[in-house]
Amino acid sequence: MSQRILILQGHPDASEAHLCHALADHYREGANAQGHEVRFIDLASLEFPLLRSQKEWQAAPLPASLTAAQESIGWCQHLALFFPLWLGDMPALVKAFLEQVLRPGFAFEYVEGNPLGRKGLKGRSARVVVTMGMPAAIYRHLYRAHSVKSLERNILGFVGLSPVRETLVGSVEAISEQKRNEWLRKLHDLGAKAK
Repeated sequence: MSQRILILQGHPDASEAHLCHALADHYREGANAQGHEVRFIDLASLEFPLLRSQKEWQAAPLPASLTAAQESIGWCQHLALFFPLWLGDMPALVKAFLEQVLRPGFAFEYVEGNPLGRKGLKGRSARVVVTMGMPAAIYRHLYRAHSVKSLERNILGFVGLSPVRETLVGSVEAISEQKRNEWLRKLHDLGAKAK
């Protein structure tokens, strides 16, 4: 069954191609080949301000540069988010983007007496694809993939995306051509399955 897929490319460096870009491109190719309807947003191409207060987050208007991105999040049935691990977490660009677009009234509603509120993005699944310099097994087992788990639970899960699956691609600086091609094929297949 065809799905509406939104791919968010969160690599902040648009000056050159990175493995993160190739993985997202193969995911998109797989989704298109399977007949899914796909939208793609490169976060590095967007200009928007940082939020600096809770009041701003709750009441300031969404920047016009992010209106289409927020509409695409509401439109999609499956969201795929790609980014490199920087200092153990998502790049600041990704966090700033999520803070802007996942606002009250869109991503969730306040409900009196319910500290968790009402999830505004229920019925959507997600995949988080993270590239990193360290081996993925070390990040997963020694560091317990802490920042990715936080993103999945405290941000994506909080607004209703479920299930949220992850793909961790480690040792990217030392990756062989064969392993790189294996990852590209895997992401192509995941895109085709909208998973």
